Amino acid sequence: MADFHSHPFPPEEQKLLALNITRVLSVYGYIADSYIIEFFTDGLWEKLPPSWQMALHDLPSPMLSTLLLGNKEFNHISYRSVWPLSLLALKVAAQALAYPRTPKCQSGEVCSGLQEEFQNNHCQNSLLNHIFRKHVKPKKQHEIRQLGKLVKQLSHVTGCEHVVDVGSGQGHLSRFLSFGLDLSITAVEADEHLVRMATKFDQQLVITLQKEREKQARNLNLHSNPSITFRAPRHVLGWVNPRASWEEFAHLLDSFDYPTLEPSKIVDTSECQVDDAYSGVYVHNFQAGSSDMVRSLCSQPSNKREASTDDATTCHENHSAKHGKSRTKTQRQTSIQDVKTIGYPFVNPSINLKSKASICQKNCTMENGRPSGCCATHKKHGVSSVNTLSPLKSRCVLTGLHACGDLSVAMLRHFARCHNVVGITSVACCYMKLTTQEKPRPPGVLFPPMSSESVQQMEFGYPLSTWVSKLPGHQLSYKSRELSCHAIEDYCSRLMNESTSLSSHCFRAVLETVIRDIDPTMKRVGVQTIKKSHKLSFEEYAYLGLERLGLRTDIPLDGHSIKSMLNQSQNVVAYFSLALLLAPLIETLILLDRMIFLHEQGFHCELIPLFDPKLSPRNLVLVAAKPKEETA
Repeated sequence: MADFHSHPFPPEEQKLLALNITRVLSVYGYIADSYIIEFFTDGLWEKLPPSWQMALHDLPSPMLSTLLLGNKEFNHISYRSVWPLSLLALKVAAQALAYPRTPKCQSGEVCSGLQEEFQNNHCQNSLLNHIFRKHVKPKKQHEIRQLGKLVKQLSHVTGCEHVVDVGSGQGHLSRFLSFGLDLSITAVEADEHLVRMATKFDQQLVITLQKEREKQARNLNLHSNPSITFRAPRHVLGWVNPRASWEEFAHLLDSFDYPTLEPSKIVDTSECQVDDAYSGVYVHNFQAGSSDMVRSLCSQPSNKREASTDDATTCHENHSAKHGKSRTKTQRQTSIQDVKTIGYPFVNPSINLKSKASICQKNCTMENGRPSGCCATHKKHGVSSVNTLSPLKSRCVLTGLHACGDLSVAMLRHFARCHNVVGITSVACCYMKLTTQEKPRPPGVLFPPMSSESVQQMEFGYPLSTWVSKLPGHQLSYKSRELSCHAIEDYCSRLMNESTSLSSHCFRAVLETVIRDIDPTMKRVGVQTIKKSHKLSFEEYAYLGLERLGLRTDIPLDGHSIKSMLNQSQNVVAYFSLALLLAPLIETLILLDRMIFLHEQGFHCELIPLFDPKLSPRNLVLVAAKPKEETA
């Protein structure tokens, strides 16, 4: 198994790096705070130093990729003019202060795992068993394999095989951890539709395994794959709410009467169609490097303070668009209504866990909480029973693959405050959805009802550490945090290839001037994405955009003014590229804040570039483990 490599990063260096990043952003943060659609309305180009305007004016896209963003695709870099020292200094500082994003093996060499994984088929990871590739896109295949290996290592060095997958979606990671790596998995997801899909995929995988085992039994020359087990994950439908203390969280889980369904009762849907009323879902309001490197986390001396009982804060993130098909409006309303009972267990009426009604189309019934009839005959699948203990009654490792916004922060707080959480791997995303003192309710985030007093007492998602919160200029705007989520490697590739889609920046910026001419109060309104806009004339694009906003489409356009703005298209691309130069700095500061927080709590942690950034832009994983003597 390939090792994972982290860069040496002592706590004092973390603090110094955070300080230097805030110094850079205090000077040039206005670029990251700006909205590219306001390029013309707010005169963004004119706000740059005149010498920068001269250096970047009409600079071809491939040169922006190599000269500004540091794309190493070409070894020879040639400037068409002498750049101002301040611009060169910003470029060097941004690249030097950003945390390295390229995965490296233990030897320090750049890993070539991605080429090895997809060398035969760009859609199929050859290093991942075929049963774990079904329903899974290449990006996710790469992620679950890499993160799965790391979680397995962390499980080994902590001596804990119980893993809680927070924000599990359709269960792709949980499925690989349980069936593929033989770990005891509790998968927690707030979206009912995704949980149903996860249990459905679990059943399909078990059926596939059973058929393969029967085939192998008929042919003595075939040997079963010892790396695949029949250990199913346990699914929990619930919203992780870190506003509740860990003690309250523990009480909720411990007092909940889990259903008696055992994984050995999984039904072969090819013979028996399972009713949704008995889907094998546990429902609850769940609030909640190299081998040497991971092992070192457990051997670090602990200076841990007494666990705090303060409440934590998070939001419920709907990952439907990311993990599966979009749900209907009715389904979305149902989920929102269900989670209003925050702080208490909720059971969706559509999942009747104790129903005695028929559970399939072959007249199978519930007897004493267990299935009878054909459903009871499927013990032949041999699925091992999962650990039925509450995650709080037994030791566990937390993991989250792209846990959104405050959800990643909640996991870190739970790790720091709960004795039984012995390890964590956290891959974050959606930094713009973090709560901050300046924006305690970011758009697009579901919150329970809160009084103004509750808001004042909130623990925010950023900053998390005491050190960063005291740094002058540590504040990050919503826009800058949104910028940090962009895929910079992908954008560099588009620049190198001079993608025609780059014109969309300018089109939208020009459209903003048209919209404000019609209604000055409409600033930065959301315009639904216009597909293949680069193939349209601006007039066609403007017509579609205005139509979607319910504005008049028959207004005359100032052809001369619009032509003048469209001629500045390359400057728009240059400005956006300049903003992207700062994006890794912002992400680094957010993750440094989390590392420093863990250090303040007495824990050692590592930050590992785990995924190939070209395939998975949010590729940095935060890993921490408690010393064994502390969890004994």
